[in-house]
Amino acid sequence: MTELLVVGVCIGIAFFLLKSRLNYVALPELPKGPSGGSPDITIIIPARNEAGNIAAAVRSFPASVVLVVDDHSTDATKEIALSLGACVIEAPPLVEGALGKPAACWAGSKKAATEWLLFVDADTCYEPAFLNSLVQYAEKHDLEFVSVFLHSTHKTVIEKVLLPYAFALYFSGVSARAVNDQNSREALANGQCMLFRREAYQRIGGHGAVIRSVIEDVMLARIGKLKGLRMRTIRAETLGHVRMYDGLGAIWRGFKKNSFRFLVVNPRTGVQVIAASVLLTSWLPVLLIVWSTGLHGRIGFEALALAAAPSLCLLPWYGNGSKRLSWMAASGPLAIYLFQLIALDGMFTALAGRKASWKDRRV
Repeated sequence: MTELLVVGVCIGIAFFLLKSRLNYVALPELPKGPSGGSPDITIIIPARNEAGNIAAAVRSFPASVVLVVDDHSTDATKEIALSLGACVIEAPPLVEGALGKPAACWAGSKKAATEWLLFVDADTCYEPAFLNSLVQYAEKHDLEFVSVFLHSTHKTVIEKVLLPYAFALYFSGVSARAVNDQNSREALANGQCMLFRREAYQRIGGHGAVIRSVIEDVMLARIGKLKGLRMRTIRAETLGHVRMYDGLGAIWRGFKKNSFRFLVVNPRTGVQVIAASVLLTSWLPVLLIVWSTGLHGRIGFEALALAAAPSLCLLPWYGNGSKRLSWMAASGPLAIYLFQLIALDGMFTALAGRKASWKDRRV
């Protein structure tokens, strides 16, 4: 019985974690397009207290109109953006139930008259070839909406431990084939970087249609699919970068705000992510059971295989080069249980109808 339990847990962990990586790499990668020319586009950056990040985002688009929507910042976000040549407008006061980011994006879109709109977060930055490459990709494939997953950069130890695991768990339930199939109802988008034809954006109601949603990006993708937008979700491994969170507190608040709500909106994805999470969190209890039976014969080999399973299967998500093995070995088990606490906190907060804290607001 113990042997069957070990084999089942090992197979389950391997299935979901390897599946998650295959799902991620199955997203088309943005190719570097020819340089030259400047697309008819407005870059819209919603920003609230982003003084430490806004400069890199604005500098990424030196030849384009950059519109920063200052969401009532109390730091130097506005002044820094203005000093770098961006146009800055103030976000309007929030109406009852509206959330800051979609409201700021919606306000910015109303000031743009270009063919294309690119919404990017203030904590993102881009290589010089990114903008032309993205617009050329959309035009080549006749797309009206392109969402881009960017290369995630990590600086602190806790970021390096938790974020790769979070993405591995996230993509364990995502089907790259389904989200990019116009005939499938499964939808996915990344609000860090979203390109729209302005006419298509207005046709679906833009961020105004999702102004009360914490997961406004996924909701926009759902509406876009329902209304027949030609859309695609892709990844940019070399042309775009993001540092999502800068420490444990930010990671906790960010995933507490989003994770459970995303699973509810995407039930098919949610069931698979929950199954993967249950298998992964069962790893340590099952390992303890195996060790308690004694190390001899096949049981000893199975104990070692089970002990290594999460770390080995998470290997593709952690780092590069010589540092990858050390991070993989140390981070896998720690990330499993620390992230589980965050997920449970988010679930109980959502089920209890309580608000989460984000950017000094209750959302």
